[in-house]
Amino acid sequence: MNFLNEMTLESTFYGNCNPRIDLPSVVEKYMKRELELEKFITHTVPLSEINKAFDYMQKGESIRCIIRMGE
Repeated sequence: MNFLNEMTLESTFYGNCNPRIDLPSVVEKYMKRELELEKFITHTVPLSEINKAFDYMQKGESIRCIIRMGE
């Protein structure tokens, strides 16, 4: 009963992240080439073709799609 009165149960579906703590270590691993983020980028499209990115996602053809803003 103490659990119900004094504690809060929290969870996340995919895990959690504290950017202030976790992001520097992720960047450090990327800079040391211990983390290969490029292999997760499957498509790159300009902003004018953003609907293509959504099509890739809906068809299950994309892991991550980069949207180029400057073109």
